[in-house]
Amino acid sequence: MIDAIRSEDPIRSKIEALGTTLSLPTVRKALGILEGAHASDKRFGADDVMDIRVYEPEDEAKRIDWKTSARVGRPMVVQRERPSTSRAWLLLDVGQEMTGTCVSGEQAHQVAANALCMFASLSLRRGDEVSIVFGDAGSITRVPFNGGLAQFEQTLDNALQRDWSKPRNIDALLKYAHRIRDRDALVILATDEHALEERHMESIRRIARTHPMVLIDVATINPFDDAQARTVFNASNDRRVPAFLRTGKTAQEVRTHREYLSASVRHELNRCGSTVIRADSSERMFREFVRMVSVSLARSTRNQLKAPSALTLGGKA
Repeated sequence: MIDAIRSEDPIRSKIEALGTTLSLPTVRKALGILEGAHASDKRFGADDVMDIRVYEPEDEAKRIDWKTSARVGRPMVVQRERPSTSRAWLLLDVGQEMTGTCVSGEQAHQVAANALCMFASLSLRRGDEVSIVFGDAGSITRVPFNGGLAQFEQTLDNALQRDWSKPRNIDALLKYAHRIRDRDALVILATDEHALEERHMESIRRIARTHPMVLIDVATINPFDDAQARTVFNASNDRRVPAFLRTGKTAQEVRTHREYLSASVRHELNRCGSTVIRADSSERMFREFVRMVSVSLARSTRNQLKAPSALTLGGKA
């Protein structure tokens, strides 16, 4: 049953293709770019250099490599490859709210699960240890996992065949992430756009001090948009939103409020070195993921091409 569901999902095929077509150095670099932005207190080791670029104002001063900077004659940031014993923690909100519908017709937890598969595909290819954690108001559960991407998908899909009656507990998931002992492990939290509030930002900042963090932010349908919500029902009482409330003005107010909250969350997370991926379908989530990785790799390549000329100028000076 689960295998049939997975085989019919075109996004899973794209995820598998992404993980197998990228070379291992590219996979390492793509994940390293995401992980290199976090505000960790851990100093870089003597691993292979992945990127050398000119220091920019938004970079942390602690990331400056002083030997390279002295040789070049200007502040330079050196990003080194992470050890091969990395670990990725994939935390999924499985509260009742995650059964909300997206514009694609998918439920929010389905989009979030596919997003986690994207990261699992690259992390497993790199040889990382992957841990899956599910959380709602009833419990926080870590599900044992061993194997490749196919086993990961099966473990994830089996776990999602569950009772969705309990509300979310995002506070407990954040507390769990904060207690993860292996510093610098990649932490990925998947939830929907309604979960995080201002009071959660301090918890996220504490996590980002020691771990690179990615937020998967799933956008759900606008219940007041008549074109989108005509067949949407309230999960608690099976009632539809009254027709007189589904107006263009009400829908726009909700849309504006959501965009404001999304921008605020993205701003706060970016400030503490975290990455946000937001989309309203698995297809768009996949495109956003690929776009983000492609842009980061292209920027890294441009910086590497600039570095030799800077070194030459520094040598002449």
